[in-house]
Amino acid sequence: MNFISWCYFPARLAWRQLIFDRTKLTAAISGVMFACVLVFMQLGFKDSLYDSAISAPVKLNGDLFLMHKQAEAMWRPAKFQRRELMRVLGHPAVMEVTPLYLALASFKNIETDVKRTLMVYGFDPDSHIFNVPEINNHRNELRLKDTILFDEYSRPEFGPIRQLVAAGRNITEINDYKISVAGVFQLGVSFAADGNVVTSDLNFMRIFPNRNHNMTDMGIVKLHPGSSIPQVQAELRLQLNPFIDIFTYEELLRREKDYWANMAPIGFIFGFGTIMGLVVGLVIVYQILFTDIANLRYEFATLKAMGYEHDYFIRVVFASAFFLAVLGFIPGLMLSVALYHLAESQIYMPMPMSPNKVITVFMFILSMCTMAGFLAIHKLKAANPADMF
Repeated sequence: MNFISWCYFPARLAWRQLIFDRTKLTAAISGVMFACVLVFMQLGFKDSLYDSAISAPVKLNGDLFLMHKQAEAMWRPAKFQRRELMRVLGHPAVMEVTPLYLALASFKNIETDVKRTLMVYGFDPDSHIFNVPEINNHRNELRLKDTILFDEYSRPEFGPIRQLVAAGRNITEINDYKISVAGVFQLGVSFAADGNVVTSDLNFMRIFPNRNHNMTDMGIVKLHPGSSIPQVQAELRLQLNPFIDIFTYEELLRREKDYWANMAPIGFIFGFGTIMGLVVGLVIVYQILFTDIANLRYEFATLKAMGYEHDYFIRVVFASAFFLAVLGFIPGLMLSVALYHLAESQIYMPMPMSPNKVITVFMFILSMCTMAGFLAIHKLKAANPADMF
């Protein structure tokens, strides 16, 4: 018997078993689809969480980044003395260092006067620490007193800032301090902050009068072209105080993701939800396969009496599991795509349906159905040819 026959005949029998009872088949497909959608949504929210966590770090323009060891993430920084940055300048490979000031503040909606929390970034407008064209193109405006740029990808509760600025209604308050919005840029919200603004370091100190230039939240280091980043990083670690962490660009992004994955409870919640979706689907598929084997044990016993070997029935069970995985995955994928678009419109964070995610979820669902097949196979031993009599 060739390989095609080895697969075809068990698959044909499995298919006929499944479509024999359409109601049961619909229930099985619905169960797999539910597990598929649940896994897709959990992975989608988790990816959105990680992508939003690095929405600001990924736009930073630097080779090395200094943070206090007690800083949990960029949105939860710990201040350190600015003189540490001046010590970095003593390294011959360092070309430029720039302090970055970070803090959460309340922003007053220009139309409704309702206040909502966002993240404020303060830096020297003469530096180029952000790879955001709109910020670099508005450096002259940022040099003015009491001016900011607003992230138009912030949640709509902050108001239609672009339209208001174009209409000349650009005066509002941050932390009850009057400021003017000079323009907008695109960055993106995160689970930590619903919006973002950037301003000069001088304006930052006016918005936060309890802060001073001598204490910064982050340091952006640029090296001379051709410098070895790992080597400079290792040498600076020996030069600076031990409470200062020095990250490369990739390490900074990984650190921001790790905070949400390992330290914040929401990362565990998404992972646990994914596992629960697979468990629910596993139980449903197992119940369907087990019931089919139990109901057809006399037919299986007849086939055994006719000379069919045990591995033939194992192939039948796994073929059924494969069909259920495919039939449940296709509508699950289509529904998940629609739900992704709905979620994006509500949380204002990207939830792309990438090919890698589609393949990953299908492998999850296929593994789930295969495991259910393994558990259901034990019932085949009860199919004894003696049952015919």
